[in-house]
Amino acid sequence: MKKIHQYALSAFAALCLIVSSAPAQAQVPAQQVQVDGIIAKVDNHVILRSDLEFGYLQYLTQSKQQPSEELKCQVFSSLLQDKLLLARAEIDSITVEDGMVASELDDRINYLASQVGGTERLEQYYNKSLRQLKDELRKTVREQLLMERMQREITSKVAVTPKEIKKYFNNIPKDSLPYFSTEVEIGQIVNIAEIGREQKQEARQKLEELRKRIVAGEDFATLAKQYSQDPGSAQDGGVLGFFKKKELVPEYEAAALRLEPGGISNVIESQFGFHLIQLIERRGQEFNTRHILIKPATATVDIAAASAELDSVRNLIMSDSLTFAQAAKEHSDDTNTKDNGGMLTSRATGTTYIPMDQVDPAIFFVIDTLEVGEISRPVAYTTPDGKDAVRILYLKSKTQPHLANLTDDYQKIANAALAERRSKAVNEWFKKNISTVYIEVDPEYQDCSGLQQLTQ
Repeated sequence: MKKIHQYALSAFAALCLIVSSAPAQAQVPAQQVQVDGIIAKVDNHVILRSDLEFGYLQYLTQSKQQPSEELKCQVFSSLLQDKLLLARAEIDSITVEDGMVASELDDRINYLASQVGGTERLEQYYNKSLRQLKDELRKTVREQLLMERMQREITSKVAVTPKEIKKYFNNIPKDSLPYFSTEVEIGQIVNIAEIGREQKQEARQKLEELRKRIVAGEDFATLAKQYSQDPGSAQDGGVLGFFKKKELVPEYEAAALRLEPGGISNVIESQFGFHLIQLIERRGQEFNTRHILIKPATATVDIAAASAELDSVRNLIMSDSLTFAQAAKEHSDDTNTKDNGGMLTSRATGTTYIPMDQVDPAIFFVIDTLEVGEISRPVAYTTPDGKDAVRILYLKSKTQPHLANLTDDYQKIANAALAERRSKAVNEWFKKNISTVYIEVDPEYQDCSGLQQLTQ
């Protein structure tokens, strides 16, 4: 069976719940929307008609294929398999940690924010606070991480040999070989500008004054709306909502959990700035707080200092005192790349090879001036979460457009061969385990060819 796997929709997965309530221009036209309802059950998990329609439209948009009932059936079968993974994860007691979910949520929100021009633009576009967006995404993210973990359990022992990779490539018809456009490998080392002592003191003093006003009787929520620089909670009077332990930064959580309901913290500092916290309520292992956030202003001198530091790092690399990968690990402030040799990865493929037409424009105009192996001078930019920073960029490699071949594209071909082998292993697992869960399918979809192949 040719399965449309959940990761084929990866470019849209992070948006799944958000887009369903995005502004009108992003909505499916009303005439395309059918009456919603349950069309399949897998143990405690259900597939709604809207899930299928939305997934189907996503895949059509991404793959640019023509609409067909067969394609819709394949999407439905893929959703059914996803629910089977989740059901078996429950049976096998497979879990994901809350901290992993929180980290993935932050990464996805930061990515989305980077695509629209920052967190404030993201909130404006969807007309929701960051807290609301995270609340809506949390269940989807947890389920996706569970499915990924189950996939890893199933395919952990699957491998391909060089002989099998060569055979896989030779079996591709010559007129079907993929054509690769120009791709680049780009590394970065990031230095986030340090906040000066004077700016920190000003921010702390402002919060100290607000604390005195609250203790004297003014309303915390009213002052949060007026002064808090957290766009995700200010409009709600600073309320963050319920969180479990380890879902918020340690400094914030520690201060909040020392409070009694209604209590006000002292001014505390975290990576986001300075906070004044009020504990609203505890509920089992969860707690609800409101806060006022003040971010110290970043002075120009701090950017200059960050640039000078990166210039020194660049000189060490160019004099062969450090490799770029070592320098990234020791000096970069970007947690997403520092342990990966500083290399950026493609969200579509997960590899370090990025097609030129997918390179961030801010990076493109820098690397376009570099020769392979060169490192740029420090360049100022704003991180996805709104921090002032500088970075140096490294052009590791650049390929010319070409037909796929084993010499230039061995790793890609190896990945494709491994993916095919894993897909077969997963399909075999489905056939063996489909009878271990309760499945009910709406009669409208019982004749889907994909479903029939899945159950054979």
